[in-house]
Amino acid sequence: MNPSPSSSPGFILTLNAGSSSLKFALFRLTTPVTCAATGHIDGLGQSGATLNLRIISDGTTVREPLDAARPADYLAAVLHALQPIVSVNDLAAAGHRVVHGGPDYNASQKITPALLQALRKLSPLDPEHLPAEIALIEALQARSPKLPQFACFDTAFHHDLPRVAQALPIPRHYEKSGVRRYGFHGLSYQFLMAELQRLGDPAATTGRIILAHLGSGASMAAVHDGKSIDTSMGFTPAAGLVMGTRTGDLDPGLAAYLARTEKMSGEKFQHLVNHESGLLGVSEISADMRVLLQQESQDVRAAEAVALFCYQAKKWLGAFAAALGGVDTVVFAGGIGENCPAIRQRICTGLGFLGLVLNETLNAANAALISTAESRVTVRVIRTDEELMIARSVHGLLEPAEKLE
Repeated sequence: MNPSPSSSPGFILTLNAGSSSLKFALFRLTTPVTCAATGHIDGLGQSGATLNLRIISDGTTVREPLDAARPADYLAAVLHALQPIVSVNDLAAAGHRVVHGGPDYNASQKITPALLQALRKLSPLDPEHLPAEIALIEALQARSPKLPQFACFDTAFHHDLPRVAQALPIPRHYEKSGVRRYGFHGLSYQFLMAELQRLGDPAATTGRIILAHLGSGASMAAVHDGKSIDTSMGFTPAAGLVMGTRTGDLDPGLAAYLARTEKMSGEKFQHLVNHESGLLGVSEISADMRVLLQQESQDVRAAEAVALFCYQAKKWLGAFAAALGGVDTVVFAGGIGENCPAIRQRICTGLGFLGLVLNETLNAANAALISTAESRVTVRVIRTDEELMIARSVHGLLEPAEKLE
C-alpha cells in the first residue's frame, strides 16, 4: 500500500505495551472518538515477531514479519504500517497505557519531563512493563518532540482502595517506599463500568459488581457504588488468579526454598513467576486456554490447568461477594471471559446460593446477557476495549487548540 495520509481533523494514536506484545490503535479526533485502525505486534523481543493491522474503513488487513528488537523499532513499524491513513505529523496526540502509576497518580495526565522522571523512579515496582513503556514514550518523543503524549494508568481505577484492601501484612515502614497493594487492569474496568452505565444497569452507580477480566492476564475487581473496594492483583500484576504464564498468589516461602535448593536468584524467580508458570507451567502444553480446552479430554495436565483456573476464579468471585455483602451484577470480559462459555459455566456452577444462575443456551451463544430471568444476579459478557478507553481519556485531556477540529 502506498502512503496517502488523509486530510483528517487529526488522530489519536494509542499504544498498549505488554511484556510480550504491543497493541495499538488509531482514532479519529471526532466527538466521540472513532476507531480508524487496530493492530498488534506479537512476540516482542523474539525472532518471530509479527505485526498485524486492520483498517476499519475497508477491512484491509496486513500481516508482516518484523526484524526488530527495540521499542524504537516497533514504534517505527507501527507508524510505517499506519502511513496509508496518517503520518506522524498528522497525529494530534498519543496515549499510552502505563501499567503502574505508583501511589501518587490517580488519573490520566499529560506526560511532562517531571512525570517521565517519576516513571523511571517507579520502574522497580514493575520491571515487567514500565521500562518498555518508558522506552516507547521516549522513542515517539524523539520522532515528534512537539506531539502531546499522555499516560493512562492501569492502577488509577483502584487508587482509592479502602485502607484494609491496600495494606500488606509486612513491617509498616516498607509502605513509605511504595510497597502496598495497587491492583491493575484499571483501564479495562473503567471501560466496563462505562458500558454498564450505558446499558442502564443500576448497579453501576448504586450496587455491588464483580468485574472479571479473564485473559492471558487475569484479575477480578469488587466495585461498590461505582468505586473499587478490592481487586485480586496486588503489589504486582503477578498476584491473584492463576494466569496464562503468571502464578497468581503464591506461598512467599517458595522463593526462599528455591534459593536454598536450586540457588535460584531473584531475577530467575521473577522470570519463573511471570513467564514459566500459570496455565503453561501446570499444563506443560500451552498458556492458551483454547488449546487446553481442546486437549483436556486427552491430557490430564491440560485438564488440571483448566480446573485450577476455574476453581480459583470461583473462589475469588465468592470472596468478593462476601466483601461486598452480596452481588448484583457480574461481568465477564477479556479473551477468556468473552469467548469461553465452558469456562464461564464452570466458574458459575454452584453459585446458586448467591442467587446466580446462568442460562445455558445464552451462555453457549456468547450472548450479552447470560443469566436466567429468575437469577437475582445479572451476569453479562462485555467485550472490553482498553484502547478506546485510552483514546477517550486523551480526548478529554487535550486542550481545544490541540484537537485541530
